[in-house]
Amino acid sequence: MKILVAGATGAIGRPMIDYLIKDGHDVYGVTHSEERALALAARGAKSVRLNILERDSVFTSVADVHPDIVIDMLTSLPKEYTPESMQKAAEIDAKVRREGGANLLGAAEKYGAKRYIVQSSAFWYEPGQGQADEFTPFAFESTPGISQGAKLYEEIERRVLQSGKIEGVALRFGFFYGPGTWFHPDGSNAERIRKQEFPIIGKGQGVWNFVHIEDAAKAIASSIYCSPGAYNIVNNHPTTMNEWLPAFARYLRAPQPPFISEEEGLRTLGADTVYYATKLRAASNAKAKREFNFEPRTFEWML
Repeated sequence: MKILVAGATGAIGRPMIDYLIKDGHDVYGVTHSEERALALAARGAKSVRLNILERDSVFTSVADVHPDIVIDMLTSLPKEYTPESMQKAAEIDAKVRREGGANLLGAAEKYGAKRYIVQSSAFWYEPGQGQADEFTPFAFESTPGISQGAKLYEEIERRVLQSGKIEGVALRFGFFYGPGTWFHPDGSNAERIRKQEFPIIGKGQGVWNFVHIEDAAKAIASSIYCSPGAYNIVNNHPTTMNEWLPAFARYLRAPQPPFISEEEGLRTLGADTVYYATKLRAASNAKAKREFNFEPRTFEWML
């Protein structure tokens, strides 16, 4: 099939392109950079040069490609994670996802694409008992940044899944780890851990859902054939912060992370960071396993 990918050159895009090419698809990657266009060509994909925020350009390019499938992995996140860098990036990231994604979806609908696959989140579920499934509401009533993000994902999912003109699939990813991500030995969060700048806050009882970047990429390729709908793409080991953070420090051979109180966390790192540490909820990957045989690897840090 002919597949158009937005977000083809990021951490998730690179392994995803490889899987799609391996499966025999004709892949086109969106970029506005000559350097990245060359990188796409080196992986066997064609490049589509456009600015995703320029609606006319998007429609013209989609008309030229006439894809069967459109994959929307649009983000604008900082390469180096800090709470400050995320706060600064939030506005443009939301604009790219909301407006750029709307341009891409509109063009896909107009020019007859069969399916639209979009990136969503599996770590902002409403707090509660047990593992959240795809029917569990997002955490709309939480801290300002998380509430805003949850509402954005809900908006994006609604327009894709309720399009009426195209099959919609929303892949709700956990925190990416592995090559090219913040959670990798050469990633920014690993460096923060080495510097003792990534503390466990309060009891660290927030449950984090991770997924290896390669497993996430393979899930995208598999979702071309599944039933439309939302899917949690997370590994088999939802893990509390007070478990995974010391384990990751050991994996890095770094000092064990310090503990700070919730009050100190609020004062020094902000309400969103404290929420991540104390209130995140486990998510179930049972639907993805059932529908397209999703098989995430063992969580290396916890071995």
